Amino acid sequence: MLTVNEIFFSIQGEGTRAGEPCIFVRLTGCPLRCAWCDTAYAFHEGTRRGEDDVIREIEAHPSRLVQLTGGEPLAQAAAFPFVTRLLDAGFRVLVETSGHILTEGLDPRAVVVLDVKAPGSGEAHRMEWRNLELLRSTDEVKFVIADRADFEFARVVVDERALAGRCTVLFSPVHGVLEPGRLARWILDEGVPARLQVQLHKYLWPGVERGV
Repeated sequence: MLTVNEIFFSIQGEGTRAGEPCIFVRLTGCPLRCAWCDTAYAFHEGTRRGEDDVIREIEAHPSRLVQLTGGEPLAQAAAFPFVTRLLDAGFRVLVETSGHILTEGLDPRAVVVLDVKAPGSGEAHRMEWRNLELLRSTDEVKFVIADRADFEFARVVVDERALAGRCTVLFSPVHGVLEPGRLARWILDEGVPARLQVQLHKYLWPGVERGV
C-alpha cells in the first residue's frame, strides 16, 4: 500500500529529461520543512492505495517515463519495492529524493535525482551524505539555490566531492527568489561544471501549483 497525494501526466520540468512527457506519482509525507518548498500540500494530504490501483492509473497515460516525487517518496518504505515493480513492467523510473533518506535500497535500474540541501533551505544539517557516494553516472544531483551563500556551498560540495565526474550536476534557482540569469553568470564566472536548470513547468503554467 502507498499513500498517494496525486498522480498526473505532464511535461517533465527539471533535469536532463526536461520537456519530455512524464507521469508523476506524488507520494504523501516528508520529514523535512525546506524554506522554499512548493509542495507543502503533500505533507499530509493523500489516499491509501494498492499498487495495482496505482499502476492501472499510470498505464492509462501514453508515456513510459514515471517519476516518484513528494514530499519525500522514500519516506514510505513501500516505495522501494514499488519502484522495482514499475521497472519490471518496463517503465523508466526517476526517483526525486531530498537526500535525507539513504538510497541504498533502491533498485539500481532507477534514476536517482538527489537534492542536496543548501543552507537557504534550512535543512542542510539533515543531509544523508552517504547518498553522494552511491551516485552513478545515470543519476543526477541537484542543488536548489536561493542566494550567493547557497551557490558557494554548492560550488564547494561539487568540487570537494568531484561530483561532475560522477553524474550530471544541476544548479536550480529558487523560483521567484533568485533570477536565473544571475545564477547563470555565477556558474560562468566561477567555471562550475554544473548545468543550469529552471523549473520549466512554472513557465509553462505560471501560478498553477498542482497537477503540473
